[in-house]
Amino acid sequence: MEIIKDPSAQEEKTLEPGSYPGFSSVNPAEQSPAPPRNPELEQKAKALRGRMFVVNELIQTEKDYVKDLGIVVEGFMKRIEEKGVPDDMKGKDKIVFGNIHQIYDWHKDFFVGELEKCLEDHEKLPGLFSKHERRLHMYVVYCQNKPKSEFIVAEYDSYFEGIQQDVNSRLSISDFLIKPIQRITKYQLLLKDFLKYSAKAGLDCQDIEKAVDLMSQVPKLCNDMMNLGRLQGFEGKLTSQGKLLQQETFFVTEQDSGVLSRSKERRVFLFEQIIIFSELLRKGSSTPGYQFKKSIKVSFLGLEEHVENDPCKFVLSCRGSAERFTLQAANTDIKQVWVQHITELLDLQSNFLSGKIRPSSTVSLGAEKPSLSGRSSTPIKLTTSSSGPCHDRYHRFDGVGCNGTSSSLMVTQDYNALKENEICVTQGETVQILATNQQNMYLVYRPANSQSPAAEGWVPGHILGPLAKPLIDTTADSNIK
Repeated sequence: MEIIKDPSAQEEKTLEPGSYPGFSSVNPAEQSPAPPRNPELEQKAKALRGRMFVVNELIQTEKDYVKDLGIVVEGFMKRIEEKGVPDDMKGKDKIVFGNIHQIYDWHKDFFVGELEKCLEDHEKLPGLFSKHERRLHMYVVYCQNKPKSEFIVAEYDSYFEGIQQDVNSRLSISDFLIKPIQRITKYQLLLKDFLKYSAKAGLDCQDIEKAVDLMSQVPKLCNDMMNLGRLQGFEGKLTSQGKLLQQETFFVTEQDSGVLSRSKERRVFLFEQIIIFSELLRKGSSTPGYQFKKSIKVSFLGLEEHVENDPCKFVLSCRGSAERFTLQAANTDIKQVWVQHITELLDLQSNFLSGKIRPSSTVSLGAEKPSLSGRSSTPIKLTTSSSGPCHDRYHRFDGVGCNGTSSSLMVTQDYNALKENEICVTQGETVQILATNQQNMYLVYRPANSQSPAAEGWVPGHILGPLAKPLIDTTADSNIK
């Protein structure tokens, strides 16, 4: 039997939106009014919650990082010390780990605790990174050693696999040794998020921007050091070539006495004092290498900005030689950056030789302008010394300080400049002390030598020591090659 529904009954059951059967309707006038929304306050509260999440993530990932470093130090390194190493590997095991023990101790005993204090006061976070800028240099040291470490781990892979099994680790030694590099990159990403939420909350972001800029520079410097560590075949000292200003991959065409070579891919490094061309080895590998091919000292460098109506090309030449190098950049932005740096280096050199730059002057390279990322970039500064008009590039100091006492000290260990007003020095060099400050930094003058011209800048006091014997000034007769 078929049941037929009454359409009129169906219509009666149709309910008005918001009404419920069995309940009497409420007069809207009798409802309590909802408080008015304030979108601005809601956005600020949401942004502040975002800042809190960033700080929490920073602290939690820091604890995880310390735990991973602990597996390296307390696990792998301890087991290697107990087990011993093959005879042909003795001494190399220290290179494998570099200064990771120092990194572990600092983060475990100090930095993780300082980060936890930021839970109570988020405003302490940016200052924490700025305050320990110099301490973070240990990551640059670690990255400089990393290519050598990778080579040894690959050479003794079966030995390290055995150590991995001994410590019952799911990850390999290589997986752990990449952790410091990943961490130093992670800081800038989290700080950028912290900056984003702070800006949305309408807070003062000046200190946060400084911390972001700092933690963006450190990974770049680390990457530069790793690439330099992979450069093979260069006979000079890279630490004596001044600061590394740029590095990039170009297609380079060489011309010598009219003979034109085919275009080749080259990794090019621009230092304050030299340009190095290298060939990329193990292309596509996670650990590429670079084989030295050619170099031009800046003191002999020539530049042609416009070539063959190609906006991406420029020419470098070596004065006194028929060699010419045509470099093709990937885009015009890269070319402009390189041409600007090289032009300013050549202008600086010209002013120096003409005596326009006086002693202890600081020359700023590059006017402040928006970078490719849209943020303003800090101009490069080169410190120089000169005694006025001169026929060469050397300046002689008498080596006598206050009250007739010697003001010269010996460099006890290599030092790579971290800031624009610092210089690179090499162990065994003699420098003259010009000034000191409360941070135990020394303003020094380094005379010219066969590897590099004279330079003036700051270095930390802990790398300096007394002279082993009386200083004999021979810089007046030195020559630059």
